Amino acid sequence: MLELVPITDSIGTEVRGVDVTGDISARDFDRIYQAWIDTCLLLFRGQKMTPDQQIALTKRFGEITTYTRSEFNEPDHPEILVLSNITRDGKPIGSAYSGRVWHSDGHYLSDPPAGTMLYAIEVPPEGGDTWFANMMAAYDALPAAMKERIDDLKVVISRVQSRPYNYPDRPAPTPEERAAWVDMRHPIVRRHEVSGRNALYSGGNVPWRVEGMPEVESAPLVTFLQEFSVQPRFTYCHRWQPGDILLWDNRSAMHRATPYDYAAYRRLMHRTTIAGHLSTGSPVPVGEAIAS
Repeated sequence: MLELVPITDSIGTEVRGVDVTGDISARDFDRIYQAWIDTCLLLFRGQKMTPDQQIALTKRFGEITTYTRSEFNEPDHPEILVLSNITRDGKPIGSAYSGRVWHSDGHYLSDPPAGTMLYAIEVPPEGGDTWFANMMAAYDALPAAMKERIDDLKVVISRVQSRPYNYPDRPAPTPEERAAWVDMRHPIVRRHEVSGRNALYSGGNVPWRVEGMPEVESAPLVTFLQEFSVQPRFTYCHRWQPGDILLWDNRSAMHRATPYDYAAYRRLMHRTTIAGHLSTGSPVPVGEAIAS
């Protein structure tokens, strides 16, 4: 029997009594889908699914999209991104790590993904946790004066400038990457197209700026919003187990990965992504981009 159990008071729902590879009735799925919209995060434990089954499950929540490096896609299922430190024939089979700072997936796109599903196949016995933050709850908790101040503001993310924050051990962007990675502006308050609720959309640790605002005012405001939104009352840290599936609503949640001992332990996860259909972003003209 389907059971929906809150993970914390502010974020997440554990879905029990469901085999994701079986026949989930329309009525049960509607309840699961609504829990995803309402609480940002779904957790299914003890599952075992093939790539085809993961793709089918993801499609029940929305259209699948891909936007990351294709060399780490599952060979026979390009819809799946492999996250792993495992090597085969001397080559990595997946991306060993990503997203160690607070972020929303694809925030540098004009139309960021609506959601992300991550399925744990092998996990280390320690480390490799994932943190989540409810950005709707963070917005709701803001003082009224702050809500009024930020209501019509837009923030600008520079993928080029954020590179050393996200991946300090990777080389600087190439000239080709700099040309392709245009700065993107988004509303600082994002209205969820399904629930109608407002959520903060201000990044996590990367240097976003407020469009049209002097740096001396923009930096403190962005820093305040970023730090406010990841207080313990809005967050949850997930300790992975094999067979876990997490689906987060990228429109209303941020997340970040934590490191593990890549030399001592193996990790294998499959990720699918749900397309967004609300284009909130627009490119910033080159002459107005952040200096980097």
